[in-house]
Amino acid sequence: MLKIKQFTFNMFGINTYLVWNPATGEAAVIDPGMINDREQAAIDRFISDNGLVVRNLINTHMHVDHIFGDLYIKEKYGVDIAASPADSFLGERAAMQCRMFGLPDDMASVKIDRELKDGDKIDIGGETVDILSVPGHSPGSLVLYFPESKWAITGDVLFRRSIGRTDLVAGNHSQLIDGITTKLFALPDDTTVYPGHGDPTTIGEEKRENPFL
Repeated sequence: MLKIKQFTFNMFGINTYLVWNPATGEAAVIDPGMINDREQAAIDRFISDNGLVVRNLINTHMHVDHIFGDLYIKEKYGVDIAASPADSFLGERAAMQCRMFGLPDDMASVKIDRELKDGDKIDIGGETVDILSVPGHSPGSLVLYFPESKWAITGDVLFRRSIGRTDLVAGNHSQLIDGITTKLFALPDDTTVYPGHGDPTTIGEEKRENPFL
């Protein structure tokens, strides 16, 4: 069984996840949102203290709050950036995204090295993880489903009692709702949802209690 550690980083309160196999130490960093030395040190310290070896860097999508730490993790741990090619334009426009939110616009572009698409299966710490494409918050929004561990890392697709905003560039509300109801709500009710912001929930809870669905 894999383990998961949630860090909450940057001014947007984005959840960065570290997932690893305690037997082998193989780990994945998902949505690295570290924006300063202190936040970088926090994740480095956890990786070092637990003897982890980072094998994967995955973005659920490429909005700037989720990619602040991509180049740091890539360079420090020698891993490729994996994400949907439908969001490549967002990574290329990282500086422009910063300007939209009133942040300094000296952020370098973030290029996808490994393209992920709907139906792909990737190995994280010895577990086969399903890649689900659920666009609407962004064109390339992905959900990582861990069937053995019974988790779904949903990025900004699905939150506890909420859904991702669709008023940003290339957002699509009806597409998002359709993806959640047809793909995520097809997962077992006891699947734990680890969202891009806020607290965990379950698929069953959101079926019953999410006012947007």
